Amino acid sequence: MKELVDIRVEAGVADVRLNRPDKYNALSPEMFTAIIEAGESLAKRMDVRAVVLSGNGPGFCSGLDFASFQGMSDGAGSPGAAATPSALVRDSDLPDNRAQRPAHVWKRLPVPVIAAIHGVAYGGGLQVALGADVRIATADAKLSVMEIKWGLVPDMGLTQTIRDLLRLDVAKELTFSGRIVSGEEACQLGLVTRVSADPLADALAMAREIASRSPDAIRAAKRLFEVSWHADAHTGLGLEASLQSALIGSPNQVEAIRANFEKRPPKFVDPAA
Repeated sequence: MKELVDIRVEAGVADVRLNRPDKYNALSPEMFTAIIEAGESLAKRMDVRAVVLSGNGPGFCSGLDFASFQGMSDGAGSPGAAATPSALVRDSDLPDNRAQRPAHVWKRLPVPVIAAIHGVAYGGGLQVALGADVRIATADAKLSVMEIKWGLVPDMGLTQTIRDLLRLDVAKELTFSGRIVSGEEACQLGLVTRVSADPLADALAMAREIASRSPDAIRAAKRLFEVSWHADAHTGLGLEASLQSALIGSPNQVEAIRANFEKRPPKFVDPAA
């Protein structure tokens, strides 16, 4: 049976690909589960230093599976789909519910996640990409906060991701209208980090560069920003100091210094579990 999410790890880089190309990687209930399981499994791997998230086939992700909307038009809904009440109930001590987890799981990963976007990233597909730390898209990619088209609001963590990227009025305009923006415009707005003729190749190159750095420092840096970005000064400054104190004199930090002075590639060890 074909895996709905394909994962390959090489030299510290996890190449994660949504793998339902015939459906533009649409988010079926099974796809929700596969994405969540992929993110949670990678979070436990100490040998992973960076993640690249992309979609096989003609697009990144077209959003919620059309069959789910057909079911809702009959008043039935689709069991396990994002827009059904059961998926919107928080089922653990985590802040996200099952509908939000395919996007939010990437924010919880302790290592950087780079999304490579081509074709379409609509609705829930865009929200999955927004869970990444960095987004690289083709200039002609099509992105949309599309939930309004189906009489819905974005419910996969958009409030916790788009606020770091866009002005409030721009976020509202895109949500109210559901209009489609190109990768070029998305970059100008701040929705994606940069455009590229080959987002996947550039994302993998960036991931390899990140993987060549001290994994302790990279993990600490992601935690620093995730925790402190919306925190008060006491929390942010305190976390800076505590993370730095733990890094100074650690084996990987000493190796970084030695490698620089000796003008050689560093040989870092993976963090302990």
